[in-house]
Amino acid sequence: MKYIDEYRDRTLVKDIVASIEKRASKINKEITLMEICGTHTHVIGRYGIKKLLPANIRLVSGPGCPVCVTSISDVDKALYLAGLKNVIFATFGDMLRVPGTNRTSLQKSRAEGADVRVVASAADCIDIAEKNRDREVIMMGIGFETTAPTIAAAVDLFRKKGIKNFSVFCVHKIVPPAVKALIDDPSLNIDGFICPGHVSTIIGTDPYKIITAAGRAAVITGFEPVDIMEGILMILGQIVGDKKEVAIQYTRGVKKEGNPRAREIMYKVFRTGDAEWRGLGKIPGSGLILRDEYKMYDAVERFEIPPIHSVEIRGCGCGDVLKGIMLPQQCSLFRKTCTPTNPIGPCMVSYEGTCAAYYKYHLDE
Repeated sequence: MKYIDEYRDRTLVKDIVASIEKRASKINKEITLMEICGTHTHVIGRYGIKKLLPANIRLVSGPGCPVCVTSISDVDKALYLAGLKNVIFATFGDMLRVPGTNRTSLQKSRAEGADVRVVASAADCIDIAEKNRDREVIMMGIGFETTAPTIAAAVDLFRKKGIKNFSVFCVHKIVPPAVKALIDDPSLNIDGFICPGHVSTIIGTDPYKIITAAGRAAVITGFEPVDIMEGILMILGQIVGDKKEVAIQYTRGVKKEGNPRAREIMYKVFRTGDAEWRGLGKIPGSGLILRDEYKMYDAVERFEIPPIHSVEIRGCGCGDVLKGIMLPQQCSLFRKTCTPTNPIGPCMVSYEGTCAAYYKYHLDE
């Protein structure tokens, strides 16, 4: 396929592998690189990229899946809201099977009678709300900077249209503060970051300067095998040359300035606030909260959510997997009680989940 085949070219991959081996040979220690995008994790698995790398280059997965990093308390709140009378609860498909306390899920709630609907975008909710004026439509706003502008634009449009039977349960998160938390964690020792292409189309390069300020390498990378291999080569070049910078491998998709218009609408509707991340805990300034002038569309403001005693699923290692300190196969549940058909934790549920990738592509073998 034109524009795709060249990024999957075997000969080109072999040439890049040879260059990686040459650069890696100049580094006399193990190098740990973290990809912070679930799509990267799946491409690495699908194309066997780990097996192509020299022994001293180690890849680990980070908190790159917005579904996976949603805290269990937020899942429980979503379940409560979905169960309210006269409510239509809209969500993206990946959230349906994510387990909350007692392994309940939106899918199970729907089976028990809750009106839970899967939508492809926030725009779908406009049609739902207009056709159901006598009911409340709640959308679960989930995702990183890639998705948040679309939710923000929808909320702004709802206000302009005067549609009042809509609200957002917002669990949006932004990536840079989480990366900073990973860098600051003394239990981790990450030498370089394979930065997410989709998020970077919105935020550009500047927010990643926290990585280079900490003496780590950073390359914004695309989603094909050649992209990722070239990204790794560029990171090793920074390490060998001891010159850290935020480089762009994914030049066909990312500009240094990102997308100012998308950020404008995002921060017109949202402001930053603290957010709870599965595995990483509460990270200051890592969440998005509706601004005061849009509070009438905040589901938490509109509906009184009682105190919920949320309990992490016993034995689930998703939190440590998301931090890169545990591989999926090191979790006692992996491939035993936890499988894609019987997921215990969110990392096995989501298509972008690390455990799902390891299971599907046998990365534990």
